[in-house]
Amino acid sequence: MSGAQRRAGGSRFLYEPFEAALRIEAHERITDERWQALERRLNAIESMLERLERRLWLAVFGVVGFVLTQGVYALLRMGAG
Repeated sequence: MSGAQRRAGGSRFLYEPFEAALRIEAHERITDERWQALERRLNAIESMLERLERRLWLAVFGVVGFVLTQGVYALLRMGAG
């Protein structure tokens, strides 16, 4: 509360507990919003990591497929030659 409201009636001991409660509630709301934002960011990072993992596995399977194809091709050339 402002100083004008305090002077209008009552002592500071009447208003200070309410002001502290309001500050605590505001702090709790801010903390909750920050946690929600942090969770959103962490979920976004997790989804990006999952996509990256899928791409890496695709690259690994591509390399393995290429190597196996080259091996089969070499075996076919040896059998025909």
